[in-house]
Parts: sequence; structure tokens; C-alpha cells
Amino acid sequence: MTAYDQLFTRGLARLDAETAHRFGTGALRAVAAPPGAARALRRALGPDDPALRTDALGLELASPLGLAAGFDKDARALTGLWGLGFGFLEVGTLTARAQPGRARPRVVRLPADRALVNRMGFPNHGAAAAARRLRERPRGLVVGVNVGRSADAANADAVADHRAAVAAVGALADYVVVNVSSPNTPGLRDLQAVDALGELIAGVRAELDASAAHRVPLLVKLAPDLDDAALDGLAELALEVGLDGLIATNTTLSRDGLASAPAVVEAAGAGGLSGPPLRARALAVLSRLHRRTAGRVTLVAAGGIADADDAWASVRAGASLVQAYTGFVYGGPLWAWRLNAGLAAHVRRAGFASVAGAVGSAARSDEPSGDRQQVCP
Repeated sequence: MTAYDQLFTRGLARLDAETAHRFGTGALRAVAAPPGAARALRRALGPDDPALRTDALGLELASPLGLAAGFDKDARALTGLWGLGFGFLEVGTLTARAQPGRARPRVVRLPADRALVNRMGFPNHGAAAAARRLRERPRGLVVGVNVGRSADAANADAVADHRAAVAAVGALADYVVVNVSSPNTPGLRDLQAVDALGELIAGVRAELDASAAHRVPLLVKLAPDLDDAALDGLAELALEVGLDGLIATNTTLSRDGLASAPAVVEAAGAGGLSGPPLRARALAVLSRLHRRTAGRVTLVAAGGIADADDAWASVRAGASLVQAYTGFVYGGPLWAWRLNAGLAAHVRRAGFASVAGAVGSAARSDEPSGDRQQVCP
């Protein structure tokens, strides 16, 4: 048991999950506050292994490992999180206007599964407030911005609502994600229908092009609960409209295969489930999207990535980038550093020069598992 495991079990786990999160991010901001502290932390924990370097979405990254949206909703802890070794960070979900989200408690741990159930409902202080902090981020920090529909906006008004959020933050983002897959905003997942999503993508793309002096990559985050026909339709849409990327996946409504006692699961209540129980489905969705898009759309893996083995499996299934949230919550401040080291070891054992050369290698070779010995320039 690591020192963080002991702290988590004996301290943080005694607090409700949202209070513990606020305590942790506050401590991280304090550590990174002194001049030069974050850069010193980055020098100690940041990825500097050539095997991890990758280019994706037109961005040069020291590591393909990113922190998923939801952890730093309002871009308040960017500097400290950057110091912990992530290759990129994704903030949000941000909405056009500030909103409180759903009533607490709204995040519940399932320790037996190292999982979380959340029903947050996009609490944030609004895109304009986050924009001020995005302008002050350290040079070299790659940040994606995740935007979603405001709770008080109808789906009929989704295009205008998203455009308002993007107008505030789009020019400050290294990429933008449209989140139509959270299960915690009523009716939101209906926007994953091909016609509705096509209209939404067109509107957001137009706003990005109008507000930013350079082209900002646009991605969409998908739900793991979509059936294969829906996934295929969305893959075709992505190709048709020239979408830059897809994130697979958001949290799930499923409660299948949990180790937690049924009474514990029932007490956790409604919301999206994240963590290892989501892993198999998220990987299946990623693999299907890779086959359907044939490498023409950048894929970002999310969902149940707890260690370097999970990250490596995602890369081999077609992911150019990987993201995590719950794994970091349970793994602690050295988690990204450990995962980067383990992923670099996987790359070398497989005979690749860098992680970029390994993307989709298992899918291309139809190998179900194991390392593929090949050197890529």
C-alpha cells in the first residue's frame, strides 16, 4: 500500500467525495503557488522520455496522457496539475452561463470497484470566468476546453447556447470538445442523434472559425451506452463533416459486473459510472470507431484507464491520446508519473520508437493482445 493509499483510506475516504476533491485541488494550488514551484514540480515529475512524445490534433505533446474533463471544471488548478506530469489537460464542462449543477451529494465512491458515480450536472462558473484563468496558464501547457449545453437551455436552442460558450473560450483553447454524452443533464444525450449533432458541429465550427485567429481542433465526446448502429452513424458523420476527433467514452448508466454489494450500489444512486467497470465497454467502442474511421479521425480513449496496461491497450486499439479521471483520484499525485513510466516501457518492449508509431498496431495486425515487435521511424 502506497503512502497515498493510506492517506486515501484513513483520511480522504472519510470525507464525502466532493469535499475531498476540493481539499485536494486546494492543496495542489497552494503547492504550485510560489514562483517557480510548478516548473520545479514539472521537472521532477513531467514526461521527458522520447518514447512518449506524440503529435495529435496538430499539437506536439510530451506524453499522450491527459486529465479528462470534470476534474478541473473551472480551470482553477491548471498550474499544479501540469506539474504532476500530464501531457495535456481538459477543463470543463463549461457552459455559456454559470450554473450550480445538481444538489449534493452528487459524487459517490464505490471503493470495491475503485469507481465513482457522479450526477454533477455541469456545475461551473461559466465560460467567461474560466477564460480569464486560461489566459494565465504556463507556457507550454496544452489545454482542451470541454463545453456543454446549459441546464436551462432546450435542445432546440443548443446551437446558440454552445456558440455562446465557445465565443468566450474557443480562441484560448488548444482544442474544443462538445460534450453531448453526459447522462446528468436531462435530454442531453438526444443531441447524439446524427441530424442534431451535425447541426451542432456546424454551428460550433463556425463560431470557432469566427473567434480564433488559428484553426482550433473540434472533437465530440460520446457515450458508451450507444449501440453499434448509432456508433457507426456517428463515425460516418465525423468523416463527412471533417471532425477532428472523437472521445470514447463518457460515463455509463450501466451497473453490470460491479464488485460492490448491491445495497452499496443502490445507495450510490443515479448518475454516470466511471472507473475500471467501464473499461471493457469503452475499449470496445474505441476499437469500433477505429475500424469505422480507418485512422482518419483522431481518437481519444477515456473510461476505466487505471494504469499503463490500460493506456497501452487503448493505444494499440487506435487511440492517439488517452485520458483519465477516476484512476487519478484513486492513484494520487504520483499516478501520472507512474503511468508515463509504464507506458514508455510498453513502447520499448514492443519495439516502437515512440508511442505515436504504436497507435492502432494491434488493430492493423489483428492481434488480440501482446506486444508487436516492430520499429517505426
